[in-house]
Amino acid sequence: MPAHEGTRTYDAVIVGGGHNGLVAAAYLARAGRSVLVLERLDHTGGAAVSTRPFAGVDARLSRYSYLVSLLPDKIVRDLGLDFRVQGRTISSYTPAERGGRATGLLVGGGEERTREAFAALTGGEREYAAWQRFYGMTGQVAERVFPTLTEPLPSRDELRRRVDDETAWRALFEEPIGVTIEENFSDDLVRGVVLTDALIGTFADAHDASLAQNRCFLYHVIGGGTGAWDVPVGGMGALTDALAGAARAAGAVIATGHEAVRIDTDGQTAEVTYRTADGEGTAVARHVLVNASPQELAALTGDTAPEPAEGAQLKVNMLLKRLPRLRDSAVDPREAFAGTFHIAEGYGQLATAHAQAAAGELPAAPPSEIYCHSLTDPSILGPDLAARGYQTLTLFGLHTPARLFAGDNDAVRDELLKATLAQLDTHLAEPLADCLATDADGRPCIEAKTPLDLERDLGLPGGNIFHRALSWPYAQEDTGRWGVETRHANVLLCGAGAVRGGGVSGVPGHNAAMAVLGE
Repeated sequence: MPAHEGTRTYDAVIVGGGHNGLVAAAYLARAGRSVLVLERLDHTGGAAVSTRPFAGVDARLSRYSYLVSLLPDKIVRDLGLDFRVQGRTISSYTPAERGGRATGLLVGGGEERTREAFAALTGGEREYAAWQRFYGMTGQVAERVFPTLTEPLPSRDELRRRVDDETAWRALFEEPIGVTIEENFSDDLVRGVVLTDALIGTFADAHDASLAQNRCFLYHVIGGGTGAWDVPVGGMGALTDALAGAARAAGAVIATGHEAVRIDTDGQTAEVTYRTADGEGTAVARHVLVNASPQELAALTGDTAPEPAEGAQLKVNMLLKRLPRLRDSAVDPREAFAGTFHIAEGYGQLATAHAQAAAGELPAAPPSEIYCHSLTDPSILGPDLAARGYQTLTLFGLHTPARLFAGDNDAVRDELLKATLAQLDTHLAEPLADCLATDADGRPCIEAKTPLDLERDLGLPGGNIFHRALSWPYAQEDTGRWGVETRHANVLLCGAGAVRGGGVSGVPGHNAAMAVLGE
C-alpha cells in the first residue's frame, strides 16, 4: 500500500492514548520501534485521569477509575515508571441495623479486630472462619492465575491444572458464584459483601447462568496475586502521566488532538487516516494497535460491530468539608470510609435491586459503595484544603443499567442520585448534604455520571466500563495467542475489550506489544 505524499511510515501506530495504549507505546519504543500515538482529546489518559472537576477548588480527583489492583508490578518495573500505590489498612465497612441498634461490620485493622467484628455482628465464630477459608481459597487462585495475564493465553485445561484445586475451579469457573456464597456463608450482610465484587459494572444476578458475575468476581480477587485494591498515589492521572513520560522518553511520538477515522490494511501494511483541527492526514504503519472499544475498532476497519455490552453503574465524585458522623458510634468515620463503605448491599437487597432494574425500574434502595481517596493519599488535596480537613468521596452505584436512562438521562440521573444519597443518609448521624463543600460559584461539590454520560464523554459503548463483557483468562475460539488479535493480521486490539482486559491493568497494552515483538 503506497503512502500518501508527505506521510511518514512507523513500525506501529497506536490509536488512543489511554493507559493501555501508552503501555504498548512505551514497550515498543523501548524495543527500538518507531511509534506514533494518535489521541483524539487534548490530553492522554483516557478514563485513567485526575481532574479538578469543581470550579476553583484545588482537589484532583480520579474521576472515572480510582483504584489499582490488576496492574502487574512487572509493567511498572519493565517501564521504569515513577509510580506507586498505597495499601489500605481497612478493607471495608458495612453499616447495618440489628435489633433496632445501629451497628456494622468493619473488615481490617488486623486479624483479631476483624474476628471480633464478625463475632459482634453475627453472634459467633462461624462466619469469620468461613470468611478465612473462602478468601484463603481465592488467594491461592490469585497467586496462580494473575501471573498468566502477561503470558500467552493458556488453554482452559492448562489454567485448570495451574489452579490445581477442583473445589475452587468449580466455585469460580463453573457454577454461579451465588452457589458457593450460599454454601459458605449464612449471614445476609456477609453474603452481600462477598457478592459485591461480582457486580462491579456488571448487571447480573448471583445465580446468572451466563456466569458474567463469576468473571467479574475473578478479576476483582486476583489482582497482584492477592486481590488487594490499592490507592494510586497522586491520583490515577499519576499513572498515565508516568506512562506518557516513559513512552516519550523512549522515543514515541504522542499526537493529541488527532482523531483516527479510518484504518485501511492489506494485512502487511496499514494506513491510518486521522483528523485534526487543520484537516486530515495519514500515517502508514506495519502494525496498528487500537486502544479503543471493539465497536470503535469495527468502525475504523469497516467491519461489522459486535453488540455493545450494557454498562450498569452510577459514578459520583464529591468533595466534603468533613467526613460525616455515623449512627454506629463504635466506628471512626476515618476508618469506615478509608476502605470500601457498602450501602444497601446485603445479599437480599442486591437481588431485589437487580430484579427491579431488570423490570425497568430504578432500584428502590440503590446499592452502592464509597471510598475516600484522600484518607490514604492526602496529596490530591491542595495544602489549604488538607489543613482544613476536607476529604474526597467516590461513590460507585450498582444495578443501574444504561436502559434505565434512555428516556431522560438528566432526570433519571437526578432521581437516582437523590435516592442513592438517601440510602447513605440512613446510616449517618447527619445529612451528607451538610458536609458537602461548595465550589467557587457556591454550588455543592458533587457530580454524577450515568452509563450514558460515560458513553458520551469517553466513547464507552453502552457506558460499559470494561468495553465489553469480561472474558475468561484462557484461550477460546478465535482469541489468538495473546488475546489481542483481530481478523486483520497487522491490526491488534490493545484496549480493555481485549481478552484479559478491563480495569486499570495495562495488560492488553503489554500483550499487544508482545504480539508485535513476536514474543
